Amino acid sequence: MGTITKNEWDEFLKNYPNSHVLQTSAWGIFKNHFGWFPVFVLSGNSGAQILFRRLPLGFTIAYIPKGPVGELTEELLDHITKVCQEKKAILLYVEPDAWEEDFDNAPLKSSGFEKSQMSIQPQRTILLSLEGKDDEWLERMKQKTRYNIRLAEKKNVEVKRSPDISAFNQLMKATGERNDFGIHSEKYYRLVYEHFSVDNMCEMLFAYYQGTPLAGLMVFFKGNRAWYFYGASSELERNRMPTYLLQFEAMRLAKERGCSFYDLWGIPDFDEEVLEEQFTSRHDGLWSVYRFKRGFGGEMKRSAGVYQKVLHEIPYSLYRLMYKIRRRELT
Repeated sequence: MGTITKNEWDEFLKNYPNSHVLQTSAWGIFKNHFGWFPVFVLSGNSGAQILFRRLPLGFTIAYIPKGPVGELTEELLDHITKVCQEKKAILLYVEPDAWEEDFDNAPLKSSGFEKSQMSIQPQRTILLSLEGKDDEWLERMKQKTRYNIRLAEKKNVEVKRSPDISAFNQLMKATGERNDFGIHSEKYYRLVYEHFSVDNMCEMLFAYYQGTPLAGLMVFFKGNRAWYFYGASSELERNRMPTYLLQFEAMRLAKERGCSFYDLWGIPDFDEEVLEEQFTSRHDGLWSVYRFKRGFGGEMKRSAGVYQKVLHEIPYSLYRLMYKIRRRELT
């Protein structure tokens, strides 16, 4: 047991077909283009892909996205900690692939981890069931969403698969400007699509009207789950409601791929009562997409969050100080 190769990690994941897509080697290799490098660790029947980001003086920060895979044990966490210490990690973040109501954090607490106040991946989401037929999905949706899907069909919106990253990036720019939030570079979208589509874990879909792309999304698949990570739309022909039909067709595609759940991936981290009270008046951050996502029905879920363990106190204190100074300079 110990650190293993990418190929060995891929073999290990075959025992866990429903593990999270962010624990695949494809994600680690993709993130390597953006300052992270993956290390694969195995201990017994459990393991983890750890992402490391380099800091000055040879130090790193370590992060396990949506893992570990398999049983979360103190033995595995001790092994992970040793590997992180060898890589001079000053801090280790663990973000379990679990829902808050189901998660037992006892092994993390026993191994010296504490709950972090920060979020890395969106903590709250809406999870759609793909059980049943299309008509049953529609019945579970809000009336307005159901209407908009049918309207898009009547108004001759067509949804097709396409690898057109340039078109997707232009739609992302339009969405970012309209909703005032940051987006990734075209290189980011191109690389993530290339790394995942080669193994059929990603598809890009566009909604068109008379050959013009009005909206696009990337949907990711692994095991019994699909994730809607990236989506965008233009201002053109919005009265045709292309985003609604686009999302519906992505759900259909996920069902074809054998998925049972479709994760809408990211809504504001507030209780449902607050969300329902404020979604018509707030448009900042993830509020701008909550109104759209809520219409598809589903179950609101909150993840177990992020746990952290400080591995080197003095470098960590300096890192926190520098981080606070940088934030102050940016405000």
